[in-house]
Amino acid sequence: MSDRPSTPLLDQIARPADMKGLSDAQLVQLAHELRQETISAVSTTGGHLGAGLGVVELTVALHAVFDTPRDKLIWDVSHQCYPHKILTERRDRIRTLRSKDGLSGFTKRAESPYDPFGAAHSSTSISAALGFSVARDLGGVIPEGSGDAIAVIGDGSMSAGMAFEAMNNAGHLNKRMFVVLNDNEMSIAPPVGALSSYLSRLYAEEPFQELKAVAKGAASLLPEPFREGAKRAKDMIKGMAVGGTLFESLGFSYLGPIDGHDLDQLLPVLRTLKARATGPVLIHVLTKKGKGYAPAEAARDKGHATAKFDVVTGKQHKAPSNAPSYTGVFGDELVKLAAKDDKICAVTAAMPDGTGLALMAERYPSRCFDVGIAEQHGVTFAAALAAGGMKPFCAMYSTFLQRGYDQVVHDVAIQRLPVRFAIDRAGLVGADGATHAGSFDIGFMANLPGMVVMAAADEAELVHMVHTAAAHDAGPIAFRYPRGEGEGVEMPDEPELLEIGKGRMIQQGSRVALLSFGTRLGEVRKAAESLAAKGITPTIADARFAKPLDREMILQLVADHEALICIEEGAVGGFGSHVAQLLSDAGVFDRGFKYRSMVLPDSFIDQASPKDMYEVAAMNAPQIEAKVLEVLGVAQIGEKRA
Repeated sequence: MSDRPSTPLLDQIARPADMKGLSDAQLVQLAHELRQETISAVSTTGGHLGAGLGVVELTVALHAVFDTPRDKLIWDVSHQCYPHKILTERRDRIRTLRSKDGLSGFTKRAESPYDPFGAAHSSTSISAALGFSVARDLGGVIPEGSGDAIAVIGDGSMSAGMAFEAMNNAGHLNKRMFVVLNDNEMSIAPPVGALSSYLSRLYAEEPFQELKAVAKGAASLLPEPFREGAKRAKDMIKGMAVGGTLFESLGFSYLGPIDGHDLDQLLPVLRTLKARATGPVLIHVLTKKGKGYAPAEAARDKGHATAKFDVVTGKQHKAPSNAPSYTGVFGDELVKLAAKDDKICAVTAAMPDGTGLALMAERYPSRCFDVGIAEQHGVTFAAALAAGGMKPFCAMYSTFLQRGYDQVVHDVAIQRLPVRFAIDRAGLVGADGATHAGSFDIGFMANLPGMVVMAAADEAELVHMVHTAAAHDAGPIAFRYPRGEGEGVEMPDEPELLEIGKGRMIQQGSRVALLSFGTRLGEVRKAAESLAAKGITPTIADARFAKPLDREMILQLVADHEALICIEEGAVGGFGSHVAQLLSDAGVFDRGFKYRSMVLPDSFIDQASPKDMYEVAAMNAPQIEAKVLEVLGVAQIGEKRA
């Protein structure tokens, strides 16, 4: 225990109610100890460090002033919620963050009443806060009671259309609610767009330079419970607004910008607003991501997502890589293509590093577009790039592409525009859990007429698929690949242009055929090795395509075997369902043919290592082997003999 920081005041705080008796000076000390505890915890678990460090003082101030869980504190995205979790009865479990059976790395309703609304995707908090406010005024009954609703949203998240839709509606309804704009000039990547420039101008204006002194002076004039101080507080708030025309036009009272690391500013402002606000209020606070921990402050991404690390040096304990990452392979191949073809361009939504486009942005900045947290816009923008004669690659995580699905249907598929969708983080992703799993893209892409859907079985296959997508101009095409390292296979000297809708045979066997779609192929091979020891040699095929299916290969597998088992890293309704439809249409089941489909279970799987998550999903090699034995009746025979 000696490696943990000394936190005598924090040790006395189990829940926000314990903070009510603390003086402002003690709250400052509490914030210091909370920052040290957060750094210590994340050093042992890994996770999102910089975001939490940037809101330590804000977290303390909000919990000290408001009455959670009766008041609903909603963290947008919730990368920044670790300090919040420490203060809300979860400190004893904070070193289980993002691990199997541990605390979620995001807010989660099932975990605590202090998490009134789960998150992990951005720009939802204002809509949720408005919903809680309306439910309160309509008499909605929940166990914790209904009080104020406070949304904390970053400047990167504020750039998304959903945030403005919510603000527009909130201004119209004129409900009392609070939006804290946590402006750290940075989401995961540096924020882009006109809103970011607008906010930069706001706090570059001269009045802010005098604001700190004004606020500190005014703070001394605010004795509780706000008798004589009320008028002065009102005047202070009036004088602090140096801009905010945009927000005021949406119906919000605007206050700021104020220093989000200075409790002498935060506390009196929040107390006054809690006492006096009537309608929607936006409080614009300036913070620094990674604040108080030099390695995070110095990092390019301000310590957005870290592995376990040494607290003293900040050095991360990352295992050496034995194979290139799928994301890196995609990024490298795209740059090679862009060098040869000036029509190749790329679109991402606030994830240039996460999607492997950083190198493209560096080499060909005029052809690489980060549209901010705006997947809907990004998809339609890519559609028009294609309509305008370019060859766009729309690179998004599977879980984030869901947000642009209407645009995939209407703006891309119906118009048969050749947008190339590079779908990263396919399948189960590990520590980020269900919110970031790429479970549904096979189903929602493969059911669109004219959409080509591929999945790479390994990093060499991904090379072929990137080049195949670039050459495909007949309509939209998508290829999916997982997070993390590849299989360690030999990389091709020359990329191969795949024939659309054609799979490949991996191993010839008998009795049962295993048809894999995606990177479970490695587990299929392991299962086959184990089965060989039992005298069973299955045929193995890599489908490569979920749409269009390799009809000829699949029907030949049926003709040559007793049974067919499909394996995919996606939810029901995807590849296996399309194969079942093909077999049904061909009358295969009329002859009593045995068919099974191994898919993700009909449930959301909590965070763990990817291997453990696939164990829960029953999709690792031992489960594939068991499925083969079950289909062939071998398991039942063994049980009868026993």
